[in-house]
Amino acid sequence: MSFAFIHAEKALYPITLMCRSLKVSRAGYYAWVDRPPSAHARDDKQLAVLVREVHELSRKRYGAPRVQKELAATNDVHVSAKRVGRLMRQEGLRARPRRRFKCTTMSEHDQPVAANVLDRNFEAAAPNQKWVGDTTELLTGNGKLFLAAILDLYSKFVVGWALSPVNDRHLTIAALEMAIGRRCPGAGLLHHSDQGCTYASEDYQKILSTRGIDCSMSRRGNPYDNAVMESWNSTFKMECGERFLNNDVARTEAFDFIEVFYNQKRLHSAIGYVSPAEFERLHRKARAA
Repeated sequence: MSFAFIHAEKALYPITLMCRSLKVSRAGYYAWVDRPPSAHARDDKQLAVLVREVHELSRKRYGAPRVQKELAATNDVHVSAKRVGRLMRQEGLRARPRRRFKCTTMSEHDQPVAANVLDRNFEAAAPNQKWVGDTTELLTGNGKLFLAAILDLYSKFVVGWALSPVNDRHLTIAALEMAIGRRCPGAGLLHHSDQGCTYASEDYQKILSTRGIDCSMSRRGNPYDNAVMESWNSTFKMECGERFLNNDVARTEAFDFIEVFYNQKRLHSAIGYVSPAEFERLHRKARAA
């Protein structure tokens, strides 16, 4: 440790003076300088290259745990998350920080609301048993832009989403219609959301009832009743962003994040560090076996 300090500061202070102050020999320092790197140091240097590559491929979104899992899955490199974290700090790599929750629910309305049937039971045994939906606010050079998304609780796959500068029922219906068209769910699916007027609207509820989808709603002012969806909103804003140059850029970035990265590639801790698409593929494979 003393030799490393001397080596780092040798441009500022005389080596002889630092050796004397730290009570180490000049000969020992020069022997340390000429000594070849240890096997561990050489391994660290090679591993740091792979760590940086994985971090870059994740669009600089992964922290040490996901980088560790990706190294094992794609490079067959098995190291501890602690070692990955140390190398990330040395390389100046870090995951993007999470943003604070901001409520966009418009629950002051006189439309009927459903009971909280989900009751914070965020587990599902198969796809298309439980969906959760929510709307979050983004900012662009054109003003506000609202993102409505629907998540399948089994795999955390985003089954439907839509963007609009207006937070109205047409936005949430567009996300719902994408989800229904993509998944073709059978009767008995549970759809959970907050009590916002966009979800409680007659048009939205008519689509649910026509398709045989049961409705569930969070208690007023209680984001924990829809915690998985709130967490996804936070992930989107942390990893994709919440401020964009304009609406067109926001749409392009949202598509890339949701359809290209999140659904197909992003490792999800709640499903064993595989992507939502891979988790569903494994489910289909297990059913066919």
